[in-house]
Amino acid sequence: MPHIIVEYTDNLTREEFHPKTVLDKINKVFTDRPDVFPVGGVRSRAIRLTDYMIADGAGADDAFVHVTVKIAPGRTQEQKDDACGELFDSLCDYLSPVYDQRGLALSLELYEFGDGGTYKKNNIHKRYKQQ
Repeated sequence: MPHIIVEYTDNLTREEFHPKTVLDKINKVFTDRPDVFPVGGVRSRAIRLTDYMIADGAGADDAFVHVTVKIAPGRTQEQKDDACGELFDSLCDYLSPVYDQRGLALSLELYEFGDGGTYKKNNIHKRYKQQ
């Protein structure tokens, strides 16, 4: 953990929103905190949305980017606020040219799993523990 899902509307061009660039920025926020978020558990993905509606649909050029961060329990509120704040600020900075030109909604939400209900198997952690 964490698992990060970025949903973005397909009316954002590659020049405005490059998924790999955004995922690199996201992963860096978490991999820079290996004492809080084990590097081998960081996974991010971007999902391009083709079917969506914003508000009443009148603003055909309106776009959105929504980030969901899912983590296991055990971090302090300060640690969660620090990582999510940096992530949101990075997203806002990256998309500021788009935000200044047209309708754009940016959002981030954090989900913290309970102690039960998740099942995991991951041998990637071993590689980072050996470094």
